[in-house]
This record gives sequence, structure tokens and C-alpha cells, in this order.
Amino acid sequence: MKQDDIAWLQCISCHTTYSLNYKGYVCEKCGDLLDIVLDLERVKVRDWQVFRERPRGVWRYHELIPVDPSRRVTLNEGGTPLIECKKLSRWAGLKKLYIKFEGVNPTGSFKDRGMTVAVTKALELGVKGVICASTGNTAASLAAYAARASLPCITVIPEGAALGKVFQAIAHGAVLIKVKGSFDQALRIVFSKAEELGYYILNSVNAWRIEGQKTLGYEVAEEVSGEYNIFIPVGNCGNIAAVWKGLTELKNLGLVEHTPRMIGVQAEGASPFAKMVEEGWETLRPVDNPQTIASAIRIGRPVNWKKALRAVKESRGDAIVVSDKEILEAQTAIARLEGLGVEPASAASVAGVRKAVEKGVVDPDEATVCICTGHLLKDLNSELFKPKALIEIEPNEEELVRGIISMVL
Repeated sequence: MKQDDIAWLQCISCHTTYSLNYKGYVCEKCGDLLDIVLDLERVKVRDWQVFRERPRGVWRYHELIPVDPSRRVTLNEGGTPLIECKKLSRWAGLKKLYIKFEGVNPTGSFKDRGMTVAVTKALELGVKGVICASTGNTAASLAAYAARASLPCITVIPEGAALGKVFQAIAHGAVLIKVKGSFDQALRIVFSKAEELGYYILNSVNAWRIEGQKTLGYEVAEEVSGEYNIFIPVGNCGNIAAVWKGLTELKNLGLVEHTPRMIGVQAEGASPFAKMVEEGWETLRPVDNPQTIASAIRIGRPVNWKKALRAVKESRGDAIVVSDKEILEAQTAIARLEGLGVEPASAASVAGVRKAVEKGVVDPDEATVCICTGHLLKDLNSELFKPKALIEIEPNEEELVRGIISMVL
């Protein structure tokens, strides 16, 4: 069976359809974003067993990903741990809280889920090279998967991109272009130059990125039963839309009975989507100069806001705004109560849960999954953590013993 027999690209607004070999990112008629739509009646999956007989990871679900799995470009991404956090649950005021720790993906963030599928599709399409704008994680991930696929790669980064992520992109051989401005300005440059260069854009405006990231929803649904909430950091709005897409497909296939409420969390200085949801606006009001310590979600004009709004509305979800102070408090609590190291943007999801409980947005008895999108080492900042004790001693045994005793007593 041909891939086009079971799937197609479709505009989210006017519903114009396109072949899976369409190289565009938006609808030619109305200019809106595209979705990849599966004809679920023709997908030969009706129970979990077909997946559970395979190794964990993104490609465990290849029947639901309409690319050729024999050509996949993979670093064994996905299959990340779902960790019950009892002490953090008490800190947040919840009965049961889980962290889905995406920081253990190959390049340290959830972006790898989208890149394995999108770069595989890029090879199918026979593109000359790949390009993205990025606050850091997308650049690191695309550079790694482009190297794996032997594709030339350009990444355009704004000022303030986290050094650890930039170093990853350099290490994997990407060409870096630094823009004096924001992520949104970097993305405009990518769109203005990609066609001229003959390069394929792999930001989340590309529907194939969403198609890989939806597997995060598949994995959560495999492991959590009953009713629960998902809290997820929101920057460009792609991940919350992707997770909901995956969960909706499972519901329509009859593989899950309940779908969770999707609750997006944004930082106070970069919160156009959350404010739109809170105020009941139907159109996004961009932030021209977004500011937050959580660099991965420092985005003022999220391109996937319509898809994200659909996810929140269809799931009866919500959006929460948290301050940088609340993000850092959550990051410290995650690290010191549970031993998990996450970057500030990841910690926004946990900060959001605590605030949602305080505001009565969620019931403390409801199970909650927090998506922690990236590893602590992705975004290092010496101001984030202060040591509980720092004792300087002379390098001899007597001083060593005295120093240790002083710390523990």
C-alpha cells in the first residue's frame, strides 16, 4: 500500500489537501499551517500488542508515522522514562505526579523525536540540505540528525542562545549564523533564505516535526491509565499540539478510553499563548521582545498557536503563566527532591502544576504528568543553584576530615 493511500497533508483552516511529497510548509490557498492526517480506518492497528512486542522508542509506532521506516534516520530516540515523584508531589500539592524525562534523548531534548521523522522525510524528498532557526535545542538536534543522514545543515540562532546547545550544533558540523535579535527574527531570516539556498526548513512549522513529537503522547498513554492531566512547557507551541495529536489518534483507534487535559505553561516574559487562553482571545497577540531565563521557551510569536489552541480547547485544558522565580524554585525542587536535572524551560511544567493547584485549576487528587523537555546540562547558568555548603580546605588529611565534619554537623 502506498503511503498516500493512508495519509495526506491538510490545511488546518481551509482543509485543502496535499500529497505527502509536497515540500511546502503552509497552505498555498490560505497560507495557514498543515497537518498530516492519517486515514485511521486503514491503519491496521487495533490493540497495543503490536507495539509492545518491539523495543521502546519513536519507531515502535511506525504504522502511525507515514514515512518509509526502512530509511529511518535514528539515534534510538524516545522510550524516555516516566518517573513517579512522591516528594515533588507533596511540594506541588498533588497526590500523584510523574515526570516524563525527555532529557535522556540522544541530544538531550524532546526535539529528537521530531527530527528522526523529519530528517527521514527530508531524505525521501531528496532535499539539498536542511535549515532551522533555534533558541538552541532544535539546532543541536537537527545538526546531529543531519550528520547521521549526511545532509548539509545550517542553524540560525539568536542572541542569548544557551552555550551548551550551540556547542552541540558546532560539534555535529552545522554552519551557525548568529542573529542580533530574537528567535522570531532568526525564523524570518530562515524563511527568507531557505528557498534561495534550496534547503528544507525543519522548524516545527514543518508538519513532519509534529509527526515525530506526537509519539510522546503515545508513550504517556501506554504507561498512564485512567484520568490525568498533562502539563507541558510552551514556546513555539508545537509540542503541546503534537502530544494532543498523538493522543487523539489513539482515542480514535480505540486504544485509550480517556484523553488527558492539556495544560500549557509559559514564562511570564514570553507568554502570548497563555495570556490568549486566560483572556479568551481568539487571536494571538505577539510579544516583540520576549524575556525569560528559560531560553528554550523565549519565543514571542509562536507559529503553532492555532494548533495549540485547538489542543487546549478539545482537551478542556488550560494555560498557566509562571514567573522566572517560580521556574527556578521548581528546577531546584526537581533536582534536590528527586535527583533529576532539567533545564529551566522543563521546570516550567512543574512550576505550572504548583500554581495550578494553588489557583484551583486542577484537583490535588488528579494524577498529573509533567513533560520535562530537556536536560539540566543543556542550559547552564551559575546563578541557578547555590551550593548548600562550600568548604575550602588545605590538601591534607587532617583538614579534609575537619572540613567534612563541619559540613555534616
